Amino acid sequence: MADRPLSVVIADDSVLLRDGLVRLVEDAGIEVLAAVGDAEKLLAALDEQLPDLVVVDVRMPPTHTDEGLRAALQIRRNHPGVAVLVLSQYVEERYASELLAGDAGGVGYLLKDRVVDVEDFVASLYRLAAGGSAVDAEVVRQMLARSQRKAELERLTLREREVLEAMAEGLSNAGIGKKLVISGGAVEKHISNVFQKLDLEPTDAAHRRVLAVLAHLGRVD
Repeated sequence: MADRPLSVVIADDSVLLRDGLVRLVEDAGIEVLAAVGDAEKLLAALDEQLPDLVVVDVRMPPTHTDEGLRAALQIRRNHPGVAVLVLSQYVEERYASELLAGDAGGVGYLLKDRVVDVEDFVASLYRLAAGGSAVDAEVVRQMLARSQRKAELERLTLREREVLEAMAEGLSNAGIGKKLVISGGAVEKHISNVFQKLDLEPTDAAHRRVLAVLAHLGRVD
């Protein structure tokens, strides 16, 4: 990827938002291979050429319900090397939990209204393409609220919940420390406590630990 620009396919039925995303990522040096308005065209674009990353909305034609997320799941099954970022106004919990519970990295879910920094957004794209993760804390909160493991969640302190959410956002230990204004040692201690209280095996792979947490806490029936 170092010898060529990062490549992306964008899918959103809003012309204004789609064109805005195209300009934003092109300004960041990212190559846009296609920009489409529905899931069918998105999947067709993937059959023609494989990008490094797909950015897709949840609700697109024809029913404007969950076409984008179902397309994202199909992409992950058929093209596991392509990173997927769901960028939406909504948290569609059923498919979101299925998407985020996979074993591979390169999966993200961000809420449009909560993307407030262009540099952070672009950094998320590169992180996903490199196999990392990017999950909005609000997505995690809503999934936690539906979790069947409330007894285990209640064992977490407020700070441990904050660390868990920061982990899901894809932040490194250093990034968590900076965000929460705590030391590296404190971050490691809180992460260890989270894994212990939720009966999760710790791992050095940041995106895998995030996905494990989401799979453990966020899966819904």
